[in-house]
Amino acid sequence: MSTSNNALPPVVDASAWEKELAALRVREKAATRELDAIAAQRRRLPMVEMPNYVLEGEEGPVRLAEIFGDHPQLIIYSHMWHEGAEWQCGGCTGFTSQFTRLAGVEKFDARFVIVTQGPIDEALAYRRKVGNTMTWYSTANSTFGSDIGAPPNGGFAVNVFLRDGDTVYRTWHTDGRGTEQLSYLFALVDLLPYGRQEEWQDSPEGWPQSPTYSRWATPQEIAAAYGGDR
Repeated sequence: MSTSNNALPPVVDASAWEKELAALRVREKAATRELDAIAAQRRRLPMVEMPNYVLEGEEGPVRLAEIFGDHPQLIIYSHMWHEGAEWQCGGCTGFTSQFTRLAGVEKFDARFVIVTQGPIDEALAYRRKVGNTMTWYSTANSTFGSDIGAPPNGGFAVNVFLRDGDTVYRTWHTDGRGTEQLSYLFALVDLLPYGRQEEWQDSPEGWPQSPTYSRWATPQEIAAAYGGDR
């Protein structure tokens, strides 16, 4: 997309640029230290024991404790699901399509999976359609989704769990923009001079801006690029 010739940062010499960059770096370093402090507080959160939920996986019913596999920690992304919809939530579809290699998570004694309210057969068909490579489970026959902040026909969320033997504990939850910290897409886009180019962002006058979500890849685009049911 072309931009106006006026939509450009000011041009300065290298010395002036280094000075401005150094000033920004002070704030970036402070933000990094604050994120470290937040993570330290997160590691000190108490936890709550979970019931013995049974979900549906590709091979049939599976207890929540079994979803961990051989690991003591589990991250679950609750994928929004609308009953009867051909194309599910574009944000969830785009977000989860980023995770194609998860062996690195397992090196830290954890697993990362998707749970959705959709019936397992429909969920797996949608997974193939959009080319998603993560492991999916269904909570269609369980209250698990609603109990962790992702009710039917709405709700997406990230939840973290810890297992001690067969007992599972919920340790952390977020939703909304709280999920952005897991997305490499926004981390990269926010480095760009024009950023996300969305109307809500604080940008200089004349910067290109579009309605929120208008630049996000649609499920149809993701399926065309990566899906198995083309």
